Amino acid sequence: MKKFLALILVAMMLCTFGTSALAVNEDITGDVMIYTSMYQFVIDMMTEALKEEFPNLNVEMFYGGTGTLQTKLAGEMETGTLGCDMMLVAEPAYSLELKEGGWLEPMEADAEKLRFPYDEEGYWYPVRVCNMVLAYNPELYDAEDLPKTFYDFAFDPEMKGMISMGNPLTSGTTMAAVSTLSDKYGYEYFTALGENDVMIESGSTALAKLQTGECKQIMILEESVLKIRKEEGSQLACIYPEDGNIMIPSTVMTVAEDRSANMNIEACQAITDWLLSEEGQKYVLEGYMHSVFAGMEEVPYDSISTDDLIETDMGVDWVRCYTMRDEIRTEFQERVTIPEE
Repeated sequence: MKKFLALILVAMMLCTFGTSALAVNEDITGDVMIYTSMYQFVIDMMTEALKEEFPNLNVEMFYGGTGTLQTKLAGEMETGTLGCDMMLVAEPAYSLELKEGGWLEPMEADAEKLRFPYDEEGYWYPVRVCNMVLAYNPELYDAEDLPKTFYDFAFDPEMKGMISMGNPLTSGTTMAAVSTLSDKYGYEYFTALGENDVMIESGSTALAKLQTGECKQIMILEESVLKIRKEEGSQLACIYPEDGNIMIPSTVMTVAEDRSANMNIEACQAITDWLLSEEGQKYVLEGYMHSVFAGMEEVPYDSISTDDLIETDMGVDWVRCYTMRDEIRTEFQERVTIPEE
């Protein structure tokens, strides 16, 4: 009888614990608007996951490229209130700017498990890591005949008219890349790109030109190549530059409560916790990006060790990327032809 009563007691405790654990997420209610530059398929995955995790919380995500979001937010800042409660942006430079402007609310997180930089006061944390690489089509060109470095990508005259990259005026990750490359090689790097007739275009257009042979090589995010390899069986491949790859931790931020759209700090903290959980990081990996967790051995489909990439990372000077943004963009515009949209 005692054993029977003990089993009943244990069962009741387990039921109570399970109900309490579930109630934590059920108690998170209201609305949260997130501005993000993530790919739409990642947004769709995360939106569905958040619905299951927070059944009584309405989470909406507004997509825009970095340039679009910055323009939108600049207009909203004039009113004193932003149209969002959280942001998932491409790189930390914009986070530094928003923190300095007093637009952010600090959040708590177990930062010890992160292997990428974060704000020690809690104003922003890395959530996903993009990696800028070079890519080519092995069915048309031999890797041995192509540049192995970002430097040669710009300076090799054999590549003239056959290279492509994104637009740093609209893409945060491309802006981070050109900031780093101009820091390492000077603005002459932009001159070389211009003289080599680099094409400035979207990643999808560049990938299509690799397929047809219109481009020999492109500068692009690794995730774009991995996605097309898995989902379309493409043979396009990455070259991890010998002068260093460029890793770009993308950040999560919460808008200061009195300047946010829905003033729902409790929900923003809960979403931050989820994004920096094992479950949240699973969707980062499924989105072909690298996890921010130290010790995480799992990598995106067909990629290489994140820790090995960190060892060869050029390292972005995020303060320079923020404080010299206008100068870097102007130098790029003056030295490289950017097509009008």
